[in-house]
Amino acid sequence: MQDLATEARNTAASAALDTLAGKYLTFELDNEVYGLGILKVQEIIGMMNVTRVPKTPDYVRGVINLRGKVIPVIDLRLKFGMSAEQDTERTCIIVVQIAHAGSVLTTGLIVDQVSEVLNINADQIEAPPAFGSSLDTDFIMAMGKVGQKVIMLLNADKILGSGELALASQLAQ
Repeated sequence: MQDLATEARNTAASAALDTLAGKYLTFELDNEVYGLGILKVQEIIGMMNVTRVPKTPDYVRGVINLRGKVIPVIDLRLKFGMSAEQDTERTCIIVVQIAHAGSVLTTGLIVDQVSEVLNINADQIEAPPAFGSSLDTDFIMAMGKVGQKVIMLLNADKILGSGELALASQLAQ
């Protein structure tokens, strides 16, 4: 009986991973490769002047004016607990569309460099490893295996928690 339940769970998990197959924009942070579903990406822009907003967390770099619209900018290195680095000529902002409270929030994500757009097939995708309940890794949807590389496939809607999204939404207004 337990084998049937386990098999049913594995089949459901496999079907869920199959839906993740598709095109991903890959980028680097601290020499690791990450991917965002291409449909979440609005555009990629070079680094520009970011206006710091007082009393925001360190990982909130500030806001930018993107064609007349003020959008919050998140430094993914700091958000993920990595050390801060100076911006380089390769540092850029990935502008993404994040679902929040029944609407869409446009947010910039600062990354070390953008790599390429990859088509990742279902047979190249695995569930993320379990890190235990004490670590918040809900933003990692799956792991993509492309050649010898492992790419962490991120859920753009879960990179920021609900409180952080509310703050980003306020900054954008």
